[in-house]
Amino acid sequence: MMTASVDRFDAAIVLGAMVRADGRPSPALARRVAHGVRLAQAGTVGHLLMSGGPVRHPRPESLVMRDLALAAGLAPERILTEETSVNTIGNARESRPMVEARGWTRLLLVSDACHLPRAIYVFRRLGLAVSPAPVWPEGLPRAEWWLAWAREAAALPWTVLRVERSRLGW
Repeated sequence: MMTASVDRFDAAIVLGAMVRADGRPSPALARRVAHGVRLAQAGTVGHLLMSGGPVRHPRPESLVMRDLALAAGLAPERILTEETSVNTIGNARESRPMVEARGWTRLLLVSDACHLPRAIYVFRRLGLAVSPAPVWPEGLPRAEWWLAWAREAAALPWTVLRVERSRLGW
């Protein structure tokens, strides 16, 4: 498990992923939460900020994430939820006021390794200095992994346009 530093961070922002129609977490969501919980249990981070609203399921991703972290034994006072965002840009926008209100400055960002370059760009451009805490899926077929990387590469120019447009007020 590699993180940006062995020093303690204030929090890890754990980005949401799909919640299945029956309310169960997708494998991506479960592995992101598991990674965040490991960071918290190891003392690397003080808190987890679960970020994700209701995207494909009426229950916010962050609440499903919180339940997974609680079931793994993490204390409730170490978990915060951001329940309205529906994409990576929203994750950054909605997490920022929560981070600033608590005075957190040392932050990790937890997501799948293929998603992190785009997510880090978004968070940093929208004012949150984050360091990467990548999740590397084990057992994922090579074709799926390459498709995920290709999807992220294709999404980057569109994301840059959307972030810069919003920063300039267009």
